[in-house]
This record gives sequence, C-alpha cells and structure tokens, in this order.
Amino acid sequence: MGGDEPAGLTIGSFTSVSLDPPMVGFLPGKGSSTWEAIQESGSFCVNVLGNHQADECWTFAKPAEGSRFDGLAWHAESTGSPVIDGSLAWIDCTINEVHEMGDHLFVLGDVVSLASKDGDPLLFFKGGLGTFAAS
Repeated sequence: MGGDEPAGLTIGSFTSVSLDPPMVGFLPGKGSSTWEAIQESGSFCVNVLGNHQADECWTFAKPAEGSRFDGLAWHAESTGSPVIDGSLAWIDCTINEVHEMGDHLFVLGDVVSLASKDGDPLLFFKGGLGTFAAS
C-alpha cells in the first residue's frame, strides 16, 4: 500500500532467499516511485500471475495513469498489502532490509503468510508473455 491506496509494479527478478526462516527478495529500479510508496508501508505482497492475467502484467509493467488497481478485483492480506484476485499464488511479507545494487535495490522480505492454487503461471521471456508445457 502507498498510504491508503494500493500500489504495485511488475518485477522481473524475484527469488527465494531462505526456507528457515522463510525469506524472499526482489529487485526494483532505484528510480521507481512505486517502490518508494511500497517501502513506506513496510510490507509488500508478491502476486504470482496466471497465464490468464496478461493484461494485469502489462498494466503493472507500464507507467501508471491513475491507479494500476482501477477496475481490478483485489483484497488486503494480513499486512494490508494487496492480493490480486485470480493470482495463482501470493506471498505476503514485511520488509527486512533494502540494499543498493548498481541501478537497482535488493529488497529482502520476511514471509508472513502465503497461499497457492493450481494453474498455469504467466511467464515473461524474450519480450513476450506465455506459459510453459511440461515435458
């Protein structure tokens, strides 16, 4: 949340950091005004989009005109962070540390709660969106 409004962005680099304790990390750009709004809240929620959510991915990847959440169904998780309805998984976190890494920041988060459901994930590769097929 950025104040009383939900805030969000598409992240290309996200990783599991630790299983015990559960921690994750992601890398927003240093100049991201969206990240600044999220950082002030002290928490964030990672939404893993399904292959049916390409429009949402592009909405969050491009500069915002108004709120990226306009017309989007979502609900607040335990930290108050937004969970996009229809996501395949979500990971609700509090911010542990933020480190400068070149032109990006590395955000380390402590996992507070998470959930997942079956479905095909949305993947970004070579400038396009798709999913994968098991072999």
